[in-house]
Amino acid sequence: MNDAAPQVSVDQARWMVAGGCLLLDVREPYEWQAGHAPQARHVPLGELAGTWLPQWSKRRVIVLCRSGSRAADAVRILRSRGAEAYAVTGGMNAWSQAGGPVVSSGGAPGLVA
Repeated sequence: MNDAAPQVSVDQARWMVAGGCLLLDVREPYEWQAGHAPQARHVPLGELAGTWLPQWSKRRVIVLCRSGSRAADAVRILRSRGAEAYAVTGGMNAWSQAGGPVVSSGGAPGLVA
């Protein structure tokens, strides 16, 4: 059995989110506060096991972390619960480099920590 987490490119992720997919950021709070995608929802990876919302199983979930490793772990957790989840290849680093919007917790322009 191949337990590799399915991935999507930044362009695919942005297209999927524009179509209604949930964008989930699983980085630590300090990383989120420094900069995140404005439409993302934040649940740190360490809290994901205790934060399951049933409606997530009815939507595609696109998962971001800084570089992709934690997102892959989150995708495996979400898929084990029946969600259709994908990690963004390269994470927030790739998101930012591709011109994806990044804002701080206060709404000002952010950076990838």
